[in-house]
Amino acid sequence: MSAEHPVVVGMTGASGAQLGRATVDRLLSKDVPVVLTVSAAARLVWRQELDESFGVALERWSDMPGFSYHAPGDIQAPIASGTYPTLGMAIVPCSMATIAAVAHGFADNLVRRAADVCIKERRPLVVVPRESPLSAIHLENMAALARLGVTVLPPEPAFYLRPRTVDDVVAFVVGRVVVALGLDSEMPEDMRYEGLLTDS
Repeated sequence: MSAEHPVVVGMTGASGAQLGRATVDRLLSKDVPVVLTVSAAARLVWRQELDESFGVALERWSDMPGFSYHAPGDIQAPIASGTYPTLGMAIVPCSMATIAAVAHGFADNLVRRAADVCIKERRPLVVVPRESPLSAIHLENMAALARLGVTVLPPEPAFYLRPRTVDDVVAFVVGRVVVALGLDSEMPEDMRYEGLLTDS
């Protein structure tokens, strides 16, 4: 795949809109093209959690080269087809409804169809699930995705790095997403643990 091919970013209706916004910001800052699709529920969560409106963010991103956006109902969008080359997809944040749909092949909107394409084409797919506590249903659906080669990446804080702000936690999670997509080979130096971990 060429570095000119995009990463698909999907956002769904789980808490964590800041994670999705930061993922798009990070990819574009690395000159990685981004194709974004956002569910209606994700836009509702965005409105509740962020001061920047989605429209303002979309306008800001649209001014950057390599960015494009498709509405969740646009099933004719290029990312709905396996013939459209991408570097993979990240769903950040990923609701349990989307986890369940993707795990069972329900491609009823563009986010879920693009994820289905990644699975069938064996491209990297990273999901950042947001729910707590997790039921057996949630765990079984995530296990099904993991068996298909999907990276399930819960947004866990790196307490060993002593994060001081929410932005520190968000930056760490986004760094892990970028590595999981294969766009970076390792985490930045300031986000690596250098000490000895024990299991006692």
